[in-house]
Amino acid sequence: MNLELITLSGVKYKADAYSVVLPTAGGEITVLPGHEPLLAALVPGAISIRKHKDDTELDHYATYGGVVEVSPERTRVLVDEADNDDEINQAEAEKAHEAALKLLAEAKTHVELEHAQALVDRQAVRIKVSDLKRRHRAGR
Repeated sequence: MNLELITLSGVKYKADAYSVVLPTAGGEITVLPGHEPLLAALVPGAISIRKHKDDTELDHYATYGGVVEVSPERTRVLVDEADNDDEINQAEAEKAHEAALKLLAEAKTHVELEHAQALVDRQAVRIKVSDLKRRHRAGR
């Protein structure tokens, strides 16, 4: 299937892929060639792309919400941001997660609380994607 992962800063992935796992509001879904047409909201989580049917290695992207459109011609994923697993430094993500948790604990207003929670969620996704990459490399 033709897969496009498009962010506000440009195209992150545009090529054929065997499958893509996406975090939707209704739970994780896997899109394979021949999938029924679909339009779904994405939530913060990991997007995992398998380029070929027999591949054991996947490309992972941390994303923070968006939409997916599946049509007979292509699968198009539109998100504000998508950080590839190679772009994520796990130590930095963990440090940022700790700082975000501190902000969350110290939040005094509803706006501060929402902002801090968004930062916590963002770093938690980045850590998850970094862990996926690390676990895959350890399993080789």
